[in-house]
Amino acid sequence: MRDSTAGAKQVLEALLFAAEEPLSARRIAAMIDEATPESVADLVRDLNADYLREDRAFHVQEVAGGYRLVTRPEFASWVADLRASDASPRLSQAALETLSIVAYKQPVTRAELESIRGVTVEGVLKTLVDRELVRIAGREEGMGRPLLYGTTDHFLEYFGLPSLDALPRPDELEILFADRERQEELALEEEPAPELGGNDDAHANGQEE
Repeated sequence: MRDSTAGAKQVLEALLFAAEEPLSARRIAAMIDEATPESVADLVRDLNADYLREDRAFHVQEVAGGYRLVTRPEFASWVADLRASDASPRLSQAALETLSIVAYKQPVTRAELESIRGVTVEGVLKTLVDRELVRIAGREEGMGRPLLYGTTDHFLEYFGLPSLDALPRPDELEILFADRERQEELALEEEPAPELGGNDDAHANGQEE
């Protein structure tokens, strides 16, 4: 039974706290009485104003077409320490370059990626799919019907982008990726962390795995 005394802003906070992925304004509005996607945006602004006034350690961020609760950047090192024991190894340069191409060329086939990069990308693609940054987006029409690849919502979350429309210029994209990974690595290095992994990809005989 719902508590009729709960305010819309409190309900929004509860939903964002419990959600495992960003919630769209439309989905939030469907769960709050008399709310609309436009009024949800107002509630988010009010909630963030409360957090700022109360000097809370988190705020609501718009990302991947929805909203989520995130910690403020100044607390990144403590959050990184918490996650250090099961942190994923940082992406290799080969993976970052391939991810950049997927982001701008999607949907794109493996053959197209290999033509652009000039090397085999099978191992790199597996890494990106395993990290949930890239997904299989279907099959291309025509001979052989090769798989098509595109980015995921997790890709947007990982790099703090509200949508693909917010992608920076192609020459800035790889720098964004590298900076995001470097920030995580530096945060983890502030305190000794157990069993941090190395590069995702090995280079051997002209192939990237």
